[in-house]
This record gives sequence, structure tokens and C-alpha cells, in this order.
Amino acid sequence: MSRRRKVEEGQEADVDMTPMLDIVFILLIFFIVTTSFVKEMGLEVTKPKSNKSQANNDPSIVVSISDTGIVSFNGKRVDIERLPARIENFLAENMTSTAIILPSSDTKHVDVVAVIDQVKLFDELTIAFGKSKS
Repeated sequence: MSRRRKVEEGQEADVDMTPMLDIVFILLIFFIVTTSFVKEMGLEVTKPKSNKSQANNDPSIVVSISDTGIVSFNGKRVDIERLPARIENFLAENMTSTAIILPSSDTKHVDVVAVIDQVKLFDELTIAFGKSKS
């Protein structure tokens, strides 16, 4: 009996890891294939085509916003609540379809959004953004 125990004690029990690795790779492939990737929606910007041959001599609506939140309409200071009235008067006298918003580099986003909301009241206007000189 002692011989058998010595022989049995000398043999080590090996576990074959190959089937477990196969299962892990199959699960990995399953999760990769079944994962749905969500495309995050962002702000869609449509860039106009450059047409340098057509000169546009129509007067434009230029709304500039300073870094302190002061709004100017075509160079004249205006209150944000009065901006739609100024735009309406301008559109009654002039044919234009573009409103250019020129925020300063340090302008708060809240002020820019407030101006955009006021300009968006006019469906016939296309909003364009520019870079302020100051």
C-alpha cells in the first residue's frame, strides 16, 4: 500500500486551461458583436459654399456683444429686450437675410445665447457668427 500512495502522491493534478480560454474568447466576441454604439448628437453646422463672384451690397444686421455683456446693434448700444424691435425696424427699411453676431473673446455663453434667442424670432434671418476685433 505504501507504494501506491507514493505513486499517487507523486502525480500532480493538472487542469487544462484551453477550454476556459475558448469560452472567454467566445464571450468576448459575443459582447463585442452585441454592443450597440451610440452616436452622440452634436450641433450640426452647415457651411455655405464660397461664391466670390456674387457681390452682396445689402446692408447687414451686425450685433456685437462685449465681454461685459453690452449688446450693440449696428454700432449703437441697445438693451437685449429692445433688440427684436430694432431688428424689425431695420428689416422694414432694408432688404437683408443675414444677421451677424460678433461676440468678444471673453463674452459669457449666456449672453451669446440670449442674443441668438432674440434673433431667432425672425425666421427670414440666417444667423452668422464672426470674430470681434476687440
